[in-house]
Amino acid sequence: MKTLVYSIVCVSVLFFSCKGNGQEDSKGNGVSKIENKTPVQVEAVNGLERAYFASGCFWCVEAIYESIKGVEEVISGYSGGHTESPTYESSNTGRTGHAEAVEVIYNPTIISFSDLVNVYFGSQNPTQVNGQGPDRGSQYRSIIFYQNDDQKKIILEKKNELSKKLNRKIAAEVYPFQKFWKAEGYHQDYEKRNPSNRYIRGVSIPRLKRFQAKFPELIKEKH
Repeated sequence: MKTLVYSIVCVSVLFFSCKGNGQEDSKGNGVSKIENKTPVQVEAVNGLERAYFASGCFWCVEAIYESIKGVEEVISGYSGGHTESPTYESSNTGRTGHAEAVEVIYNPTIISFSDLVNVYFGSQNPTQVNGQGPDRGSQYRSIIFYQNDDQKKIILEKKNELSKKLNRKIAAEVYPFQKFWKAEGYHQDYEKRNPSNRYIRGVSIPRLKRFQAKFPELIKEKH
């Protein structure tokens, strides 16, 4: 979806991903089954906690969470799979089980984990399976990772409420957090550093603006 080479050959990123589909779905052999594993609790550092989400292209998700009050930093990477040291190229095959994910470093005295989950569901199409918008494949599937029973309860309650409200099945998978692998350097702050990229202009920025219009009270003030 994202390299400049692929961007050139995209006819319209509003309808087509700049990367081929061809990936295994969430029931394929490429996706790790980790539902029964014990979650890993990440210790807070200097009062800051970490949360992990997957919701399509990590460029889009990183920009959304970085716009939120109380969020100090967002890192793009990979999680939810069964291989060690995944890369952009290997995860794109759909055979590593990993999804493009973000690590959200936040101040819990300003924004709660519950609010971060609200942001998660409110910034995507929650019923789209194996992707968001034009990005299709298991590496773009929606996952919320929990680190303890309290987080799991929050996620499941909100997911069930949304399902009843929409009268639709919610696509997000709920996994115990295991490990987050940081993506290659050129993926970090990609939207901010590449505002003229065709995918950024056609997909990522519109997604960010739609989210900000829904949650104006959570958006950081511009200086």
